[in-house]
Amino acid sequence: MNIIISNSSNVPIYEQVKEQIKEAIVTNELKAGDKLPSIRLLAKDLGISVITTKSAYEELEKEGYVETIAAKGTYVANKNYELIREEQFQKIESYIDKAVSIAKISNISKEEVRSILDILYEEE
Repeated sequence: MNIIISNSSNVPIYEQVKEQIKEAIVTNELKAGDKLPSIRLLAKDLGISVITTKSAYEELEKEGYVETIAAKGTYVANKNYELIREEQFQKIESYIDKAVSIAKISNISKEEVRSILDILYEEE
């Protein structure tokens, strides 16, 4: 797992850490039962505070992505894959909804939006 922190981003550091760990879980880079680095070790490796790392882990735990076992560590939870997928669909729908609103206001056709989506999808 490779976490990259951007100091120039408007996104808080704990949120950057959380989202990158979540992405690693969603993409199956991290699997259920995998142990995450300790809060102190991850903080040291990233050059951030322990409090920041702890906040990221706490948020991941609240969202059900990880579970912490006292004196043992933090592990990827056995979260239902379908639930994770549904959360991703909701996120995509939200972004598309915003894009469609902008397109309608700007008088951009559905076909033009589809063309943009096709181009962006093919770039990956």
